[in-house]
Amino acid sequence: MLRKHFAAEGVSTKEYLPYRPEGLPAKVVAVANFKGGVGKTSTAAHLAMSAALDGYRVLVIDLDSQGSMTSILGGNVADEWQTVFPLIAKDYAQAVQQENRVRNAAGQSEIPLDETLNEALKTGPGDVIQKTHWPNIDLIGAQLNLYWAEFQIPVWRMGLRSWPLWDGLTNFLHQDGVLDDYDIVFLDTPPALGYLTINALAAADILLVPLGASFLEFDSTGRFFDMLYTTFASIEDGENAAQRAAGLPELKFEWDVVRAIITRFDASQQTDMANVIQAYFGDFMNAYRQDYTALVGQAGEQVNGIYEADYRDFNRDTYVRGRETFDRTYAEFKEVLIGCWWRDTHMGDKADG
Repeated sequence: MLRKHFAAEGVSTKEYLPYRPEGLPAKVVAVANFKGGVGKTSTAAHLAMSAALDGYRVLVIDLDSQGSMTSILGGNVADEWQTVFPLIAKDYAQAVQQENRVRNAAGQSEIPLDETLNEALKTGPGDVIQKTHWPNIDLIGAQLNLYWAEFQIPVWRMGLRSWPLWDGLTNFLHQDGVLDDYDIVFLDTPPALGYLTINALAAADILLVPLGASFLEFDSTGRFFDMLYTTFASIEDGENAAQRAAGLPELKFEWDVVRAIITRFDASQQTDMANVIQAYFGDFMNAYRQDYTALVGQAGEQVNGIYEADYRDFNRDTYVRGRETFDRTYAEFKEVLIGCWWRDTHMGDKADG
C-alpha cells in the first residue's frame, strides 16, 4: 500500500514499484526437479518472499502433497478441496460438458458427471486461494490428500481421451483472471515427473531447476531434463496428428527461460564439481551458486524463511551471508523476469507495427 501511495504521490524521479509492464499477464515460474532434497521448496519460498519484499504481488501454488511450502507460509489446508485438486477436476468436468453437448447433438449418450465433478464445477479462485502472513503473498496450499490427483487424473483421461490433462492448471490461471491479479506465480512441484508436475511445467513461463553440486544430483538432473524432453515430445506427437487432421494449430510446449541453480553449495568441497556442472549446462546455468550457511540451515529447522529469521540469533557475518545467499539468487532471477517481460513488450510492439 505504501509503495502504491508513493508511486502516485511521491517524487517523480524515484521508482517506488518494481518493473511490471501494463497489459501483460503475470509470469508463471515452476521450480522443479524429480530428485528430492535439492532445495526446490526453499528456493521457491525465498524467491517468493524476495519478490514480495520487492513489491510484487505473488501467488504461490503448492503442488507437493508433503505440504512443506504450505507449512513455511503458515497455510491451513483442511482437505484436498482447498488444493489444486478441484481446479483440475473442474477443468475435466468442463471438458465433459463440452463433449456432452456434441453427443447430444449427435443423439449419443452422455458421459455422466459424478458428485465430485459437479462439486468441482462450483469451485472458483476464492475457494482455494488464501492469504498468508506475508501481505504480498497468497497461497494455494497442499496436504496429503492432494496425492489422490495422481491416480484420478489418468482415470479421467481414460473417460475422455480428448481431455488435455496437462492444461488444467493453465486454464485455471488464464480463465479465472488469476494472472491479472498477481505479478508472479510460483509453482512448487513434487519430486516426481507426475501429472501435477506436468501441469505445472505446461503452465510455466520460466523453469527453474535446483540441484546440489554432487555427482548424484548432477546425474539425476540430467535424467530429469531427458525425461522432460521425452515426455513433452511424446505429448506433442500424440496430439499434433489429430490437430493437423482437424486443421488446427499444432501443440508446442515452450518456456521463456530455463535455468539450473546450484543450491546448498560448499565452496571448500564442491567447487570442482560445480565447475563441471557449470560447463555442462552452460547458458542454462545461473551464475550465482547458493551457499549453504548456518542461517539457511536454522531457518529450515524452524520451518520459516531466512527473511523471517531474527538477526539477534546470529552473529553479524552469519546473518549477512545468509541473507546475501538468497538476495543474489533473487537478483539474478529478477534479471530473467524483467528480460522476459521486456521481450514480450517489444514483441507486442513489433506485432502492432
